[in-house]
Amino acid sequence: MSRAEEHWERLVRAALRRERTGDDAYGRPVGGIAGNVPSALAKNRDIDEILRVADEIEDDDPNISRILCEHAYSLSQNLDPNSEGRGVLQFKTGLMSVIKQKLTKREAGTIDRSQDIARLQEFYKSYREKHNVDKLCEEEMKLRESGAFSRDLGELERKTLKRKRVFATLKVLGTVLEQLCEEEIPDELKRLMDSDSALTEDLIAYNIIPLDASSSTNAIVYFPEVQAAVSALKYFNGLPELPRGYFIQPTRNATMFDFLQCTFGFQKDNVANQHEHIVHLLANEQSRLRIPEDAEPKLDEAAVQAIFLKSLQNYINWCDYLGIQPVWSSLEAVSKEKKLLYVSLYFLIWGEASNIRFLPECLCYIFHHMAREMDEILRQQIAQPANSCIYDSKDGVSFLDNVIFPLYDIVSAEAANNDNGKAPHSSWRNYDDFNEYFWSIHCFELSWPWRKSSPFFQKPQPRSKKMLIPGSSRHQGKTSFVEHRTFFHLYHSFHRLWIFLFMMFQGLTILAFNNGKLNAKTLREVLSLGPTFVVMKFFESVLDIFMMYGAYSTTRRSAVSRIFLRFLWFSLASVFITFLYVKALQEESNINGNSVVFRLYVIVIGIYAGVQFFISFLMRIPACHRLTNQCDRFPLISFVKWLRQERHYVGRGMYERSSDFIKYMLFWLVILSAKFAFAYFLQIRPLVDPTRAIIKEDNINYSWHDFVSKNNHNALTVVSVWAPVVAIYLLDIYVFYTLVSAVYGFLLGARDRLGEIRSLEALHRLFEQFPRAFMDTLHVPLPNRSSHQSSVQVVEKNKVDAARFAPFWNEIIRNLREEDYVTNFEMELLLMPKNSGDLPLVQWPLFLLASKIFLARDIAVESKDTQDEPWDRISRDDYMMYAVQECYYAIKFILTEILDDVGRKWVERIYDDINASITKRSIHVDFQLNKLALVITRVTALMGILKETETPELEKGAVRAVQDLYDVMRHDVLSINMRENYDTWSLLKKARDEGHLFEKLKWPKNTDLKMQVKRLYSLLTIKESASSIPKNLEARRRLQFFTNSLFMKMPCAKPVREMLSFSVFTPYYSEIVLYSMAELLKKNEDGISILFYLQKIYPDEWKNFLARIGRDENTLESELYDNPSDILELRFWASYRGQTLARTVRGMMYYRKALMLQTYLERTTAGDLEAAIGCEEVTDTHGFELSPEARAQADLKFTYVLTCQIYGKQKEEQKPEAADIALLMQRNEALRVAFIDVVETLKEGKVNTEYYSKLVKADINGKDKEIYSVKLPGNPKLGEGKPENQNHAIVFTRGNAVQTIDMNQDNYFEEALKMRNLLEEFHSDHGLRPPSILGVREHVFTGSVSSLASFMSNQETSFVTLGQRVLANPLKVRMHYGHPDVFDRIFHVTRGGISKASRVINISEDIYSGFNSTLRQGNITHHEYIQVRLVVY
Repeated sequence: MSRAEEHWERLVRAALRRERTGDDAYGRPVGGIAGNVPSALAKNRDIDEILRVADEIEDDDPNISRILCEHAYSLSQNLDPNSEGRGVLQFKTGLMSVIKQKLTKREAGTIDRSQDIARLQEFYKSYREKHNVDKLCEEEMKLRESGAFSRDLGELERKTLKRKRVFATLKVLGTVLEQLCEEEIPDELKRLMDSDSALTEDLIAYNIIPLDASSSTNAIVYFPEVQAAVSALKYFNGLPELPRGYFIQPTRNATMFDFLQCTFGFQKDNVANQHEHIVHLLANEQSRLRIPEDAEPKLDEAAVQAIFLKSLQNYINWCDYLGIQPVWSSLEAVSKEKKLLYVSLYFLIWGEASNIRFLPECLCYIFHHMAREMDEILRQQIAQPANSCIYDSKDGVSFLDNVIFPLYDIVSAEAANNDNGKAPHSSWRNYDDFNEYFWSIHCFELSWPWRKSSPFFQKPQPRSKKMLIPGSSRHQGKTSFVEHRTFFHLYHSFHRLWIFLFMMFQGLTILAFNNGKLNAKTLREVLSLGPTFVVMKFFESVLDIFMMYGAYSTTRRSAVSRIFLRFLWFSLASVFITFLYVKALQEESNINGNSVVFRLYVIVIGIYAGVQFFISFLMRIPACHRLTNQCDRFPLISFVKWLRQERHYVGRGMYERSSDFIKYMLFWLVILSAKFAFAYFLQIRPLVDPTRAIIKEDNINYSWHDFVSKNNHNALTVVSVWAPVVAIYLLDIYVFYTLVSAVYGFLLGARDRLGEIRSLEALHRLFEQFPRAFMDTLHVPLPNRSSHQSSVQVVEKNKVDAARFAPFWNEIIRNLREEDYVTNFEMELLLMPKNSGDLPLVQWPLFLLASKIFLARDIAVESKDTQDEPWDRISRDDYMMYAVQECYYAIKFILTEILDDVGRKWVERIYDDINASITKRSIHVDFQLNKLALVITRVTALMGILKETETPELEKGAVRAVQDLYDVMRHDVLSINMRENYDTWSLLKKARDEGHLFEKLKWPKNTDLKMQVKRLYSLLTIKESASSIPKNLEARRRLQFFTNSLFMKMPCAKPVREMLSFSVFTPYYSEIVLYSMAELLKKNEDGISILFYLQKIYPDEWKNFLARIGRDENTLESELYDNPSDILELRFWASYRGQTLARTVRGMMYYRKALMLQTYLERTTAGDLEAAIGCEEVTDTHGFELSPEARAQADLKFTYVLTCQIYGKQKEEQKPEAADIALLMQRNEALRVAFIDVVETLKEGKVNTEYYSKLVKADINGKDKEIYSVKLPGNPKLGEGKPENQNHAIVFTRGNAVQTIDMNQDNYFEEALKMRNLLEEFHSDHGLRPPSILGVREHVFTGSVSSLASFMSNQETSFVTLGQRVLANPLKVRMHYGHPDVFDRIFHVTRGGISKASRVINISEDIYSGFNSTLRQGNITHHEYIQVRLVVY
């Protein structure tokens, strides 16, 4: 029976756990009943923690575990007594089964539950004593006081983690005790619990900055900019007092966010989220101002002003467009605190707006009224709820229910009526239609609070799938535009191009039929272009009417009026112009006719064309464009502009500076000149004579009956001849564009120095220039680097550059090794010495110097006549010269370090003699160069001994090796006159004869000295050339691109503290996260598994992987299955070579790693950089990933959010993807996962479905820790899935910029180093407006894997690289064609987001963000010095 009970309990635990069996990320067996509490019980976050602790202490005290389980059951029973929520009944049943099994296992009889509290109190004390809590805290504090960059950081990390786990358990035990105790807890225990509670403040869930509780473990709270931002948001004197019933946690002080929450009823987690958001923005803005640190940091007015204008610029523009006064009368009169209040209010509205975030001007309308309400409340003594948020509400004050839900309700009703996007667009309103309503002053008819009887809020009547039922007459429809699915869009959308092409074709044809002569007859015929133009414009106006069909009853009257006015205008114009031209022709044919009508026609055409040209020309001048915008208030100008183009809120001010327009015009002038020259000389003119001949021919007999050509000048024949020419003429403009853009793009790339390093040979040849180029581009500028210097100073400068470059280069190489692109041997050859020692030269990586010593030796042996001849030959190869110089100085340095005083005299004597011989140019006479091989052999033998660990035998061998070297130098090599230094040589000879020369050696124990010994040994032993290192093609390509980018123009790097902050944003649905072993071993119909396939296409990387995990290269994968750690590494190795989420996460987390390294190496002040370069601590990167300051600074500048829409559902359904996502969070502490949680709750006895947008991270126990949970007004998926997925989670992003990354993309560590340079492009000169989107190039690295991947790789080269290069410059029309572009985050989140989500019409959601950015006066650029990797299979 006992075994059956044990199996039953294990089964129940597995069911409740809902995780896959196996080990967790830390290698511990997964077990216990904690894991996933049903969503209906998720409001009580204590249940999961209680069950976790119950599982943890089960072996220590099963009775306490039973008490905790019973208490968790009691809490779940109180939350849902009838078990009506989804999964609650199963959870309770399983939990009760576990409790019963615990009771059955007891050997004793019944349990006396009256002693449970006493047992729990005793266990609390014993648990503290067992883990020695006081000592644990003391040890952590001592380690923390030892310094932020201490070598004991790894130990500090372990101590902190252990302390957090212990106090997390104590916190749960204390909470349960307080909830169970009806009587007072004993004073002694109460004091212990209070003291422990004070130490658990850093266990409160937070995202980046711990605001709700002080944290001594997170260095971010000690940054002065963070302290200044937090202090600025505190409750200030100008705010009304909070009501007495308003609760504030005792761990924090009141802030202005408490006032806003109390007044408008914002959700608690929304307030916490936006509080951190504002602090994050202000802190980063403050850090860029370079304000000297103060004892009490204060937020600068400039930082507040910058955030205020950036955040509310769209609101200011909206007020200006509608001609209304913003909530402030004068911006200069607004205090710093009031500005912070406005910004906080706006982002609180935005953070809780859900789908309404796609309606940016609607948010402006809401903010406008709520800010006015706030100003009224600020005049009161005590804060009162706003009327707009308590109107018609039974649950008290609630912004979500009273402001957002009515809007969401009507948007969702329209979305439900679109037949999944198949309904005509004229029959339902999408997001843009709702937003456009707020582009008119009539939007104020909605009043405030909402006037829900307005037609705007009237829901459409449900319609059947077969027929369209018109809605209520009060239903508000389209505002200004409706789209119909029709092929007429081919003309309507590009009518300007068609008109231009047809008119040019007509003009060129007229010129050709007049034999190229420009006379009066030709000019008269060319003027026939006038009727052609107005007739085609008339056709366009007809299409305008046709395209708006079905929306006249709901569209604004002004839009309908404009369409019919234009139709009337072009109808009259086409009739009038055509009539004049026909009359002019008739007069011309009439002998007695005069030219009055023709002159009138010319005057009319000239005036119209002149006015059009003049206006177009003026609109290209920025000053004139701004002037016309200021004159919009004048009725006549406003009417003319409205008739020419309807005035909208977006699309205004779309002009560039004159120089950019000239470049744009010249580019198209070249294309059009080439096209029309080709059309005239090779298409049109060659057909003139044949056409004339065909027309004149009147004796043609057709083999088929012809109705058209008969008696009609063979019209059908003429048409058949001209039709192909016309078709090619209309289409070949793209051919000319492609050719010209390819040539221009090539020239742009050459100007930007792209492709200068495209081979391994070039990389080797230019390597010595890399440190200087790195310092000029990717490193923080150092003072006095560019001043005039002597030769000695130049050497020191080069050494400084190399020392600064080496840590970054070495980290790049180590990452290549971790990614299994290079072998251990290749890594050793590629690593660069620190260059922080005393050698008077720059030490280069071994792959540049390998085998050079042996080549130099041979040259020296072969040359016997002069000293200059061998040195000239050696100097032709720079790296051979460097190798000789390094060996020369390294041997002296090592021998001087290890020998005693007598030995040092010998070394100094030898080197003095060598230097003297070099000066006298007699080294070939004074030294037997043909004996160099003996010297190299002896030095090699000595270095081979010294590189090993010291033992008595090796020490004796080292002494003999030095003595052998002495004998070779003394008897075989030296040919100098020793009498000049008789005393020294006699002393050495006497010591050698007596056998005690070099007896006392100092074994190399210093790290740098040991590395120098090993390096010299490698230089003297590697005989093969390393010209093919690295061998892996991907490693070569990456190093070539990185080093090439060092010579490209990019903004100067700011220190990490001053750089712009950014987020990376990756949408995920249900794709592969991490390959399971079953997926890797599953064979297809050809008997090929994924693992086998990967081994065959990446054979070198497979061998490198086996070496990395300590296995032989011939090891079979089946031999790895006995080690869980190897299995996990194998799964990651395979996943990193597939299109998986794990690969994307690893690549994006390189940003954080790069920032930590940059912060760690910039920890000295700018003035100390040069002075401190010789110190080991400055260039040593050991433990940089454990530095608290480096990690805190990286977290302040970088955030990574995965928006996994159905992660909650995947957890409930035990999907392997959920466990894999949790594993990724455990392995990446800075990773955050946002998802939609569907919660079923009881409301008035009915199950009610609620939706929450949640953000989680991994906690100290490897499980999900909920940070924020923001309730949504309903199901967020109303339109396209991906943009809706992005929209719900964008509130959790941080920073000035956001990079959008798809889960088929990857990143490199070396590219992550350039991110801060790229972000500075936002403040670089790119035209009249600063950039709003930074375009980044992609590289399809899997081009050799499949034909599809090869095609995508070629497509990337042609479009993504060449094409977008030209679109950005000179055309300045590049949009957003997908990821990995970098968005100006504040610009876009205040203007509708980074994508559009209307069903079907926005199915390609990415490109619409580019359209939206451009229409809202943004600027999109393209940059090619940085790239990401695109995976395509």
